[in-house]
Amino acid sequence: MWPAFLGLVAVAQGLVTVPLMRVKSLRQSLREKDLLEQYPLQLARGTAYAPIRNFLDAAYVAVIGVGTPPQEFQVVLDTGSASLWVPSIRCASPACATHRAFDPQLSSTLRVSGRPISLVYGSGRMSGFLAYDTVQIGGLVDVAQAFGLSLQEAGSFMEHAAFDGILGLSYPSLGLPGTMPVFDSLWAQGRLSRKLFAFYLSSKAEAGSMLMLGGVDPAYYSGDLHWVPVSKPRYWQLAMDSISMGGKDIACHGGCQAILDTGTSLVNGPRQAIAAIQKILGAKGSRNGELVVNCSTISALPEVIFTIGGLSYPVPASAYIQKGNNVCYSGFEEEAVDQALGTEVWVLGDVFLRLYFSVFDRENDRIGLAPAT
Repeated sequence: MWPAFLGLVAVAQGLVTVPLMRVKSLRQSLREKDLLEQYPLQLARGTAYAPIRNFLDAAYVAVIGVGTPPQEFQVVLDTGSASLWVPSIRCASPACATHRAFDPQLSSTLRVSGRPISLVYGSGRMSGFLAYDTVQIGGLVDVAQAFGLSLQEAGSFMEHAAFDGILGLSYPSLGLPGTMPVFDSLWAQGRLSRKLFAFYLSSKAEAGSMLMLGGVDPAYYSGDLHWVPVSKPRYWQLAMDSISMGGKDIACHGGCQAILDTGTSLVNGPRQAIAAIQKILGAKGSRNGELVVNCSTISALPEVIFTIGGLSYPVPASAYIQKGNNVCYSGFEEEAVDQALGTEVWVLGDVFLRLYFSVFDRENDRIGLAPAT
């Protein structure tokens, strides 16, 4: 049975909180089943930042309801994409057999458009059709929301994912043409008091993390929020000043770009820069393509400091080294990013976002950051 989270909602001065669950990432599941070697770098270095991307390291999910009455699904809340999709009961792929699937006949409010869709990601594609129905998230009701229903999900690895589908929270330009993303629909329908959302990602337990819609709860961060303008309103992208270790700049010389991405656990960057970091960490390759670090050296490894808007955001080794069964893995990975971005781009995933409370302000096209409590 899935947790019955649909009714758990807190509303205070326009703030709606949606509980998130920390789950095993797809990478962890494949690793534990000794299957990761079958998908070594095809997954880890696929086509990033297409409308649907790699979710090998997605680790936080929320429960939403689709249809009337609502059918529950666990979805990744992803700031790196804009569309919503869940499996259809008509999906014949093995991945759909291991996840909840939407049954159109059980919803009295469903409208099928008949429009076929195909969303490409790093190791394959999701193909299906576009539909419209009521979506519930955190007690909020989003009427006639456009979403995808999968008929095929390429990649047998998806059988092992702890999530059913994806709910994108990026700018609408990354979504399916002619559709409105969930967040924009909630705003347009007057469900939110402010056009912003925020994430608190806990590293302490499976529960405790949350998405905040329409407001911010200051109890989840310390000090003041520091605001940085979105440099290109497509991804949640900002200008980064530098990246340093041990008092020396090691990457992002003269400035670069960074994307805040709740859909990955790692920090991804250009090949040469990541190689330099891995060298400092003493990271070595393993048979499944991952880079491992000597666990006994963690306490001696330096912080990685990301400087954004003139302020330092340190990430200690205890945050960027991921511990497995007697093995420690580097939280940095080379990533192919959208070449249209045209510059050095880094992707700051949960390694960074667990340390820093993040606010995504669509009204003012800015991102707020503060140390998480």
